[in-house]
Amino acid sequence: MADGTSDTKSSNQMWGGRFASGPDAIMEEINASIGFDKKLFAQDIRGSIAHATMLAHQGIIAEEDKTKIVEGLQAIQQEIESGNFEFSRRLEDIHMNVEARLATLIGPSAGRLHTARSRNDQVALDFRLWVKEELEKTEKALTALIAAFLDRAEEHADTVMPGFTHLQTAQPVTFGHHCMAYVEMFGRDRQRVRHAIEHLDESPIGAAALAGTGFPIDRHMTAKALGFREPTRNSIDTVSDRDFALEFLAIAAIAATHLSRLAEEIVIWSTPQFGFIRLSDAFSTGSSIMPQKKNPDAAELVRAKTGRINGSLIALLTVMKGLPLAYSKDMQEDKEQVFDAAESLELAIAAMTGMVRDMTIRTDRMKAAAGSGYSTATDLADWLVREAGLPFRDAHHVTGRAVALAESKGCELAQLSLEELQAIHPAVTAKIFDVLTVEASVASRVSYGGTAPDQVRRQIAWWRQQT
Repeated sequence: MADGTSDTKSSNQMWGGRFASGPDAIMEEINASIGFDKKLFAQDIRGSIAHATMLAHQGIIAEEDKTKIVEGLQAIQQEIESGNFEFSRRLEDIHMNVEARLATLIGPSAGRLHTARSRNDQVALDFRLWVKEELEKTEKALTALIAAFLDRAEEHADTVMPGFTHLQTAQPVTFGHHCMAYVEMFGRDRQRVRHAIEHLDESPIGAAALAGTGFPIDRHMTAKALGFREPTRNSIDTVSDRDFALEFLAIAAIAATHLSRLAEEIVIWSTPQFGFIRLSDAFSTGSSIMPQKKNPDAAELVRAKTGRINGSLIALLTVMKGLPLAYSKDMQEDKEQVFDAAESLELAIAAMTGMVRDMTIRTDRMKAAAGSGYSTATDLADWLVREAGLPFRDAHHVTGRAVALAESKGCELAQLSLEELQAIHPAVTAKIFDVLTVEASVASRVSYGGTAPDQVRRQIAWWRQQT
């Protein structure tokens, strides 16, 4: 290996198959982002048009150049949308691809577009615009899901079902009340989305590489043109900030967790052992070997998407955790995580909205299960406190003895005789049987936010006003 020939050959062999041409091929592969950031073409062109318009307004470029630039960018957008644009990996990213094509179309005037900006603030703008638009789509999707639950809750405000803690029968509730629990969850998700839009509603363009620019630009003009509330206030933070992406992923992860909890209940409720709901063939599949099977695959896949979305959040948090100010190339790894999570969340919400509207509620099975497991035991204890004046702990003890007796006899609490109950405590009267039905139990829960049908309807009415 005295000369360089064998060294070069050996080196190329070490790079191996795909990278046989050596370090340049690897650098192109690791550096290029056009494979995924071409998704930002509309935002990139929109930002460039606003920037060029501002530059001309401020006298930084000629009006003639601005006109050529805007017309060229509009032509490029049409090319991309029609599928006639050829993206080049050699040009690395969407920004350079658009700029190179613009130069081909309009000549030297294209070179004036990049005055007073950097790819650092340009990518921050494109990505922020994309995330803002995605959040707005998510808000609409969550509103549709909430509306689906409100319709089912209204339909089943009186439908009794077992309420669970630890997945054990606890107390009777209504299915409408259970639906409204998910309305609250997804309502919080929607509120988080609205807050995130407010947080990111600042325009990055004009921060340039990290220090701003000496050109007399008008950042308030571009902010307004792009639909932002105002420009960002610190150029260093502007190009290094990806909080908006992290916040989107955090919101997506929480919403996906709520969707996954719902998916789990749909999976459980659709089993023959529960039989609370039926899903149509639109959201189920059969088994390749067992003809009797009907699998809730849509719900299971929604449940699985949560892991994928959570992974995206952790990935970007890990990318950002050690970066010094201002911009670092590491931040190129932000977009794929957000794009993937957004696609997964959009699909999961749409699928769940469809399932909520599609599923058949088996009210007979819900009602039969609502009284199982001595679910009205708390009503017996409450009656002893309210009518007999017992301290709650004493009433709890008496009720426990009644449950033990019913278990030994293999019957429900309401099937115990008055004499048997009075033998446990003499204060019991025949009126006790008025509270031991599941309907009476549900109707008695009249506290604000409770499961009584009238309370459920009040919750529904309040939420109708919020959507």
